[in-house]
Amino acid sequence: MSVDPTFGDDAPRAVPSPHPRVSLWWITLDAPEARRATFDGWLSPAERARRARFGTDALRQRYLVGRATLRWLLGRALGVAPDRVAIERGERGRPRLADAPGLDFNVTHTGPDGMIGLVTGLRVGVDIERTDRVINAPGIARKFMTAAERAALPADADAARRQLLRLWTCKEAMSKATGDGVSAPFGRIDVGLVPGPHVASGPAAYAPGPWSLHAVDASPGHFATVALWRGAAAPLRAG
Repeated sequence: MSVDPTFGDDAPRAVPSPHPRVSLWWITLDAPEARRATFDGWLSPAERARRARFGTDALRQRYLVGRATLRWLLGRALGVAPDRVAIERGERGRPRLADAPGLDFNVTHTGPDGMIGLVTGLRVGVDIERTDRVINAPGIARKFMTAAERAALPADADAARRQLLRLWTCKEAMSKATGDGVSAPFGRIDVGLVPGPHVASGPAAYAPGPWSLHAVDASPGHFATVALWRGAAAPLRAG
């Protein structure tokens, strides 16, 4: 994929995909001021209004760059200019494409780093976390993890922290695929990590059958998970 010169050295970087219908992109949310006017021209009025509501210049800039990059990637996939991509709010407020329901997308970010996932015929959720993030491990385990997940935590405190971050990216990615967000039943979604991430059990939409979880090597210093859900889309196939 050729890159719009607007991005300069900060162009989206392709991440190895876990599935033939998925494309993943690592992005930087910091950009020189000279590029921001072009990016702003790609946003819709609603997106500009949302950008204005962020409380700091840094957050406003990162929203602008992330949304503009998403529009650029979707425009390339659809064969239209970034400002012509029609994004609307769907069920539970989850963003979707008004004119291309077969193409799904999701965005995640932490600080200046982000990842975007695009998929055809499925729902996708993506999540990243820094591997050095400091967390309240006992509190997170107690509130958001199942008994089986807590029992499988290593005795070593740092190893347990890292495992909890991995589990969190799995559950967060799933909640973004469904559109449930923070209202998802995290404490009842049982995720296993061996031999690879998978849903062991879960209620309703989070039962194992429709799900495929994938850890991806997106960027050093980050855990990254892609969740694919066929509960609201076409069956998951190997190719």
